[in-house]
Amino acid sequence: MGNRYVAKKIVGALLTLFAVVIFNFFLFRIVDRDPLTKYRGRSKLSLEQRETMIRRMGLSGSKWDQFVAYIKSTLQLDFGRSFDSTRPVLREITDRLPATLILVGVSTVLTICIGLYIGAKAGWARGSRFDRVSTSTTMVLYATPEFFFGMLLLAIVAGRTGWFPTGGLRDVGTNNGFVASLLDRAHHLVLPSLTLTLGYLGSYSLIMRTSMLDTLGEDYLTTARAKGLKESDVMTHHAVPNALLPSVSAIAISFGFVIGGAITTETVFSYPGLGLATADAIRNTDLPMLQALFLVASAAVIFFNLVADLTYGLLDPRIRHSI
Repeated sequence: MGNRYVAKKIVGALLTLFAVVIFNFFLFRIVDRDPLTKYRGRSKLSLEQRETMIRRMGLSGSKWDQFVAYIKSTLQLDFGRSFDSTRPVLREITDRLPATLILVGVSTVLTICIGLYIGAKAGWARGSRFDRVSTSTTMVLYATPEFFFGMLLLAIVAGRTGWFPTGGLRDVGTNNGFVASLLDRAHHLVLPSLTLTLGYLGSYSLIMRTSMLDTLGEDYLTTARAKGLKESDVMTHHAVPNALLPSVSAIAISFGFVIGGAITTETVFSYPGLGLATADAIRNTDLPMLQALFLVASAAVIFFNLVADLTYGLLDPRIRHSI
């Protein structure tokens, strides 16, 4: 991969991140000009308490002084303290991040394996019964909100059958043994991960199907058939690898969006990840937490978008040589 292509993409990602940092500074000051009046539900603060809170929140001095202090603290990964828990925001995020990464990782792997298979088979067998049924199903999945799947699974699977827990990350009274703890966490992970899988399955499948349809008329498939290759070999070794290019970009970008977009799923299942932390921060007007979570979610989208661009350039030489 050309150094110029990589350098351009990295510089673009850094500039975008810097713009997000600046936007993040002004956004929450516009949303709430005096957040102290809502601090943990208290309508009144003493003068000394107010001055202490102003300094702690970085609201002292002119806007320029606040901006400089904000940039310095952001570079040091110091996002202040949560209004709700009074703990450092960075500690709150690092404590909750593993749960979200596990949830996102499991659901994304399932979505990739199932969605790409369905999309590739449907596109290859265009017009078949499988194509009609799978496309109709994935369209419905694509149009349905994630929280609906969550509530449906919660009411039917967890509520009526009792096969799975209704929320949380683990049972409090579970044996502390490694195997027992691992199985308990996996048991709690089933419904949230299934919800996210159903929510994103439609988009992956439809993208892959469209890519397969675009490759069906390519000359290299005709050449492969002329060489006497079986249809299954033509599909597996020629059509699918080329149709994967748009899907690779979608997969990489979706990682960033899922990390910041699992709010409804984690809220429905009371799953203690970044999504539930975001919902709690909105409900409690926890501005330092909201500001940090917005930055983390934006950075994740930018990072995985960069990964998608670099991967696309690696897989398709025409992209990197056009720059």
